[in-house]
Amino acid sequence: MQTDPSRSHSRRRLFYGVLFLLVLSAVAMVALPIWLIRPFAPQTPSGIAVAYGLRRWAPAVTVLFLAVGLGLAVMLWRGARWWSRALAVLGLVVLGAAAWRAPKNELMFEGMFAPMAKTASAPAAEARWVEDKDPVLALSLNGDDAAYPVRQVAYHHIVHDVVGGVPVAVTY
Repeated sequence: MQTDPSRSHSRRRLFYGVLFLLVLSAVAMVALPIWLIRPFAPQTPSGIAVAYGLRRWAPAVTVLFLAVGLGLAVMLWRGARWWSRALAVLGLVVLGAAAWRAPKNELMFEGMFAPMAKTASAPAAEARWVEDKDPVLALSLNGDDAAYPVRQVAYHHIVHDVVGGVPVAVTY
């Protein structure tokens, strides 16, 4: 029994289209949470809900996408031209990277707001990285003064330091 070449060609195009959509979806599942939760950008409750939902589901879904993509690539491999095979392999590489990266997004979420581990201080006149108009968080304890530029604290949200011999956690 022979197959219709135009039907076979349409089926191959459909499989490549599905593979392309799988790749786009997997990349979006990994990249969208990072983009929605990024510091220094306005965040909405719905955006945060989407980011955390994707963070929860992306590890399993991207592995599923990789498995489906592998099945599609195997079906497309036979009789394909070299460039079609290269595109299929490239799609599998991107799907594999997304499946590898998705579980690490949780670490990124937790690490994004890790406390600033090392603090350095300088007399105000020598702190050239702080401009006169920069807002600071100021603290005075036991005759020792410290100021933390908000733009530096903003990424970490918390700084561990010792001021006037007292361990402090500076945040806003």
